Formats: sequence, C-alpha cells, structure tokens
Amino acid sequence: MPKKTISHRPLRAKLIFNAIAGQADESPRQLAEILTEMQNCNILPEVYMVHPNSQVEPIVRSAIKRGINLIVVAGGDGTIDSVMGVMIGSSATLGIIPTGTRNNLAFNLGIPETIPGAVALLREGRRLKIDVGSMRSGHTRRWFLEDATLGLLSDIYPFADSVQHGDLTQIGNLLSTVVSSTPSRLRMILEGRKPIDMSAYMVLIANMPYIGPRFQISPDVSWNDNHLDVFVFSDMSKLDLISYAVQSTGGAVEDARIKHYRVKRLTILSNPPMPVLADGMLLDPGPVTAEIHSRALAVMGGAINTAMGEQFLHHSRKP
Repeated sequence: MPKKTISHRPLRAKLIFNAIAGQADESPRQLAEILTEMQNCNILPEVYMVHPNSQVEPIVRSAIKRGINLIVVAGGDGTIDSVMGVMIGSSATLGIIPTGTRNNLAFNLGIPETIPGAVALLREGRRLKIDVGSMRSGHTRRWFLEDATLGLLSDIYPFADSVQHGDLTQIGNLLSTVVSSTPSRLRMILEGRKPIDMSAYMVLIANMPYIGPRFQISPDVSWNDNHLDVFVFSDMSKLDLISYAVQSTGGAVEDARIKHYRVKRLTILSNPPMPVLADGMLLDPGPVTAEIHSRALAVMGGAINTAMGEQFLHHSRKP
C-alpha cells in the first residue's frame, strides 16, 4: 500500500542534488526516494542536478529571488558549502538530506541519516539560526561552517580525505607529510588582548562540535554561542601529536599543551607561512583573519546530541 500523504499545504523548494556525492551508484535510487518522500510531505521541488562544472550559487540566488525560501541540498558537506554562501543573511532556510561521505554538518545539527527522516525534518524540524565563520587569507576569503585549519592539519587533509574515501594508497603520503613537517612561529592577535607569540605545528579554528571523522576536540564548542574556538597545538612534538590523535579516537582528550581561546575575531601571522584551509578548501597564503557571524544562516535541524545544543533547544522552547 502507498504511504498516505501528510496533510500539509504545498511547500515550494529548490532541490540541489549531487549525484556523485557518497556512493554514486546509489544516486538514482536516492533521488527517486527523495522525490517520493517529498511528495508524501507535499513538498514541491524544482530539481537541479549538480555536475562537476556546476556553478551552484547563481542557481540558488535565482530560486531565492523567485520566492523559494527552502533550499534543500542532497549531498555531502562539500555540496552544502557550495550553496550556503549565497544564503547567508537571506530569509531562505537550508534543508539537508545527507547523502555524502562524512555528513558532518547533518550530524552536528541532529539531522537523521535516512532519507525519509531527513525529508520529514523539512516539515517537522526546528528552524535553527546558526553561526558562520569567515576566513581571509592573503587575497582570498571563504565562509566556513565546520572549521578552518592552519599548518600540519591543512597539509595532511587531502591525504586523510582520500583515505576516508577508501584510497588506502594515500596512507604513505599522509605519514611522510607528518614526518617532514616543521613548526611555525606564530603571532596571534586576539580582539581586545595583547599579541601572543608561540611555536606550533598546527592551529584549529572550530565552529561545530564535531569535525573531520566526527572528532570532538572539546565538548564546549557550539554553533550558536557567537564565538569561534581556537586550539593551538603548541609545545608538542610530532610523537605527542600522533599519541594525541590515537587517544582522541575514543573521545575528547584534555591536554594542557593545547591552548584554547574563545574569540569573535582573531588575526594570525606565521613564519614560515602555514597553509590554510576553510572547510577543506585551500586559501592563498598570507596573514589570516577569522571572524564569527552570529546566527547568519537558517537551517532545518533536529534533535541535538551535544550539551551546548541541548542548552540551546531548552532555551528556544521558552515562551
């Protein structure tokens, strides 16, 4: 028997579907299931199929201009990043159907991994206003939702990403990059504080509680606190870093050598210059400035598992 359609007034949406996200051979079945579930929820989608040379932002901008206020992304974190820039500060709401490899953003926002659950959330979920980070390095600027990295984390990201996607031949490149890495001298200029000088292999600037392979560096990171959490791995050898990474697979690990700062804006100067990534995208080398933009993006979310998220939802229920 076919499912009974839920009684809702029709809801227009723009569906951005990335057929090569996650397991590409599953995409025809996934698209069919998404359209069926949307029909059951009386959501009327305009479908745009992403291809390797797609310029998605003009598609989203046009949809918003025509009065479509729900932009649904079916794909992974990279597809979301290609869409969200044009949505920041607009009245439109982002919906997420996680069909990528990591689906970290969906995990952070309590979005179900199943297509029926994620589509139902477009109707029944909470409209969350989340913070967005911006990163300027050299002559380039990018928004980021999850994190930005400097130094060794940026160097190993392409290899770690390939390994996570199943290419185990990159393990050797990953290890050799770690072995050959050298620390940089840093000058950090935090808003309202004196400059801080130190040496470090890497810096992590987090906006989401879980990053990378759902790794939680600290339970205090939140997407709705109007702050970025900056972690500087100072006074640590490469052996210390490897030991920390192994221990962290079991959960967040406290280490006094990791300096933690909560800021709204900061500038970092490094010598030698550190490579810089924002949500996995490489930026030009140069002085780095990062800044938080409070409640800049609306997203349909679900049950939040992190402590900070639970606190947010508790307050949001108050009249």
